Amino acid sequence: MDHAADAHRTDLMTITRFVLNEQSKYPESRGDFTILLSHIVLGCKFVCSAVNKAGLAKLIGLAGETNIQGEEQKKLDVLSNDVFVKALVSSGRTSVLVSEEDEEATFVESSKRGKYCVVFDPLDGSSNIDCGVSIGTIFGIYTLTHTDEPTTEDVLKPGNEMVAAGYCMYGSSCMLVLSTGTGVHGFTLDPSLGEFILTHPDIKIPKKGNIYSVNEGNARNWDGPTTKYVEKCKFPKDGSPAKSLRYVGSMVADVHRTLLYGGIFLYPADKKSPNGKLRVLYEVFPMSFLMEQAGGQAFTGKKRALDLVPEKIHERSPIFLGSYDDVEEIKALYAMEEEKN
Repeated sequence: MDHAADAHRTDLMTITRFVLNEQSKYPESRGDFTILLSHIVLGCKFVCSAVNKAGLAKLIGLAGETNIQGEEQKKLDVLSNDVFVKALVSSGRTSVLVSEEDEEATFVESSKRGKYCVVFDPLDGSSNIDCGVSIGTIFGIYTLTHTDEPTTEDVLKPGNEMVAAGYCMYGSSCMLVLSTGTGVHGFTLDPSLGEFILTHPDIKIPKKGNIYSVNEGNARNWDGPTTKYVEKCKFPKDGSPAKSLRYVGSMVADVHRTLLYGGIFLYPADKKSPNGKLRVLYEVFPMSFLMEQAGGQAFTGKKRALDLVPEKIHERSPIFLGSYDDVEEIKALYAMEEEKN
């Protein structure tokens, strides 16, 4: 037995240790955020285990219900939603929960309430479960700014007011990417320890990338700027090499690759979905928060994504996010379109 190697393994930066280190920088902190995060991490571990066993446990089939977005619910969606709602409520640190799977916001009973509101998509990309493609959980956290009875208004805030955001990707490895507003850090689940270990400290997205990620099947319904941008990716006129297309169709997987390798992820508005397809609170905001923290940008076609003020909890928006220079290009095309009109 290699005792030296085992001793080294206990010196790892786990996500709990990392968050406690961050907490110690704020002497006034009471540890509420740390407790909330540990419950989110537990939920992620549980869902990771369920995803890995899904084929064996016959969890893959449809649950026979349709969720608020009109998508047929897979059993794993339902399970993941239950897991996160229970984990967040039992933390005793939350007041309002908004889930992609539930039509209405969940208000925590007063005896278990805390000062945070959590918005989340418990299992994004679940249509990919059957074919083994990466799927994930996305979450964002707001602070409750008053002591009155919580309402839906407490989560209908711009993304720039989020205090933390992240996602957990269930793929070839289980990876949790988190930002508390001081950079972006990636943690990989070590199954032998059951712990998330810091493997990607201070992730920075390259300033420019050579990958674009979009569902080109919708191309005939796109607006002018998106069409021009994708044309430019494929047939650059300045002699630069064409960009590569990579599109998984699972937002967590596509954004994760964009974050690490650079490039741009696009889900524009089109004639079929004039407001875009992705939900503002628990898809657009958390991913935009992470992109900006990693040195990238996120744009809606009209403004900075984090400046949007949602009016409904399941509101949708177009989104262009990724490397700073790549997003600048699409912003310039939309600005030109604006001038023409």
